[in-house]
Amino acid sequence: MNPVIRGIIIYLFLMLVFRLSGKRTLAQTTPFEFILLLIISEVTQQALVGEDYSITTSLILITTLIGTDLLFSMIKQHWRGFEKVTEGSPLIIVANGRMLQHRANKTRVSEEDVLEAARNLHGLERLEQIKYAVLELDGSISIIPQEAAE
Repeated sequence: MNPVIRGIIIYLFLMLVFRLSGKRTLAQTTPFEFILLLIISEVTQQALVGEDYSITTSLILITTLIGTDLLFSMIKQHWRGFEKVTEGSPLIIVANGRMLQHRANKTRVSEEDVLEAARNLHGLERLEQIKYAVLELDGSISIIPQEAAE
């Protein structure tokens, strides 16, 4: 199979897999997830180059992957809906001191994750002290304290 087609297929597949795996997966990598990422990269390398380990194939694949990424960036600039589909949007997971459990479960964010961010960012100790906790696109959690929101 043509390396350009293989590159585009692998790029789209990995983008889909990482999009479905959620934001927190990328922000907090455990040792197991790091090992999994290494294994995925090895399998991906084999799928990309197939039997052809030539420099030419490598250069074609690098150009294809970067070109695909640039193309997606240009599409995102013109159609904001595409960006929301590919990258998602920030999500409120705590509102007025109450965990929005359905959203937290869906994104695999625990109350402990929120409280850790609250302690680190603002020295807050309880959920009731949080006006909003927002799961950002990069997987980090932003905290807006109760008094800061008023």
